[in-house]
Amino acid sequence: MSHERLNPHKVAPELQKPMIALGQHISGNIDPTLFELIKLYASMLNGCAHCIDIHSTDAMRAGESTARLFGLIAWHETPFFTDRERAALALTEAATRFGPHGVPDDVFEAARVEFEDRELAYVVAAIGLINMWNRFGVTFQLTPPSAARLAH
Repeated sequence: MSHERLNPHKVAPELQKPMIALGQHISGNIDPTLFELIKLYASMLNGCAHCIDIHSTDAMRAGESTARLFGLIAWHETPFFTDRERAALALTEAATRFGPHGVPDDVFEAARVEFEDRELAYVVAAIGLINMWNRFGVTFQLTPPSAARLAH
């Protein structure tokens, strides 16, 4: 088990304020279910235990099904997601794990079919923001919030 290296929220709380504000702004401009799926899937791709814990808990509280949550990591193989969600998940994957040529044209065009331009800008902002949060979680090995509850 890893230990928390440093908690940036304690040593630089002012840093998270604009990130939280940006998240709130984004959440008001894209579908909330889609926002949770993006945050959870990017966190899974990045191996961020802290964020996976937060976003799976948030999604369950919002009524997301366990089949969709557990199937998210294998969304390519499941029938649980709409075309719109699949386009966002493919874009999340491509924009989280840039290949040698960035986001492939076919992935971008599939997202453009499903989203109006303004909303697509917010989807990409959501992907970028969760990737930044994941960088904190993975680099500092932040303890998942559920860890204290499960330790008892």
